[in-house]
Amino acid sequence: MNMKWDNHGMKTPLARARGLGASHAAVPGWIRLRVTAIGIAVLSLWFLWFLSQTIGASHAEFTTKLADPRNAICMLLLIIAAFSHAVLGNREIVEDYIHHEGFKIFKLIGTYLFFFAVAVACGFSVLKIAL
Repeated sequence: MNMKWDNHGMKTPLARARGLGASHAAVPGWIRLRVTAIGIAVLSLWFLWFLSQTIGASHAEFTTKLADPRNAICMLLLIIAAFSHAVLGNREIVEDYIHHEGFKIFKLIGTYLFFFAVAVACGFSVLKIAL
């Protein structure tokens, strides 16, 4: 299989590089990945504290603590940050290692739908407990 950037035929180096993206196009994704990683790190500290407070607690005690608005908001933020980070990371992997354009698009759409569905399910679970 010939890749777009392979040195075949009469294409100039510029023609082979067109459509492969520019270096400046990756900067916003790189920044988003770092910001979500920092958010996950900070919220993981809260999550570890929350788990230490609920070890050995009954189901009713656990749901009561999670229903506290501060804990529910932190849990929702952790869910959003974690799934956003997962989507960005998986997107990078798919874009870097899958070279067939049709399969790449199929894989990206499937990835987005999967992570969106699981994030909504997690968020719904927390909201159901909190409200």
